[in-house]
Amino acid sequence: MSSESVAPASDWDGARYDRLADPQARWGDTVLERLQLAGDETVLDAGCGSGRVTEQLLERLPNGRVIALDASRSMLETARRRLERWQERVRLVGVDLLDLGPSTLGDDAPVDAALSTATFHWVTDHDRLFANLATVIRPGGQLVAQCGAEGNIESVVRAVRALGVERAGTWLYASTEETSERLRRAGFVETRVWTNPEPTPFPSDADLTDFLEAVCLREHIATLPPAERRPFSERVAAALPGRTIDYVRLNIIARRAG
Repeated sequence: MSSESVAPASDWDGARYDRLADPQARWGDTVLERLQLAGDETVLDAGCGSGRVTEQLLERLPNGRVIALDASRSMLETARRRLERWQERVRLVGVDLLDLGPSTLGDDAPVDAALSTATFHWVTDHDRLFANLATVIRPGGQLVAQCGAEGNIESVVRAVRALGVERAGTWLYASTEETSERLRRAGFVETRVWTNPEPTPFPSDADLTDFLEAVCLREHIATLPPAERRPFSERVAAALPGRTIDYVRLNIIARRAG
């Protein structure tokens, strides 16, 4: 297993995310089923995180390869450990999706397909994102993805505002209409874009607080003094009805024109 071009570390904690990201792994299984694979393709996992979905993707590619890309050094190190048994069939690449291009992937470009789960909403320029993806997917190749949609985690945002602050960080929860138009401009055809609610309950207050702290509030928490971080997450968790985060997912299926 090789890796290269690792980007500077972000403030993700890959090992912690790997322990907590059951919802993302569950959604990833569903998205992965939408990929049409013969088993010998080269597929880009665009935002591989800790590698949980990448692992499932590799199992569907007995004669293929995966390029596992993420901007977080911590995520890639966790993915490296998880994917060690796949040896030469996976390559880890550290780069921001807004810097993605054929030179990033080298001899592996163009890929037959790109898969992404729970990543695109962290990228704030979707026009550039889809244009970049189009440069590394072969003509006729697939793009299958899911991320946060318009209206995603509104109860969390309201709970933060009720504490007298705005949720700090960067994200983009796009609509189906915006996404369809951006895909078209980037050179994708046969597009299907839709949303679905994914209300996600947690078994205990502590589990919900851990998840909020590590994922939904990660960027905001980083702005707080260490002594205030856990109490802030606990107050947000206490405000969520039924220990449930109201996720809304944006689903994408498209093909590269040509």
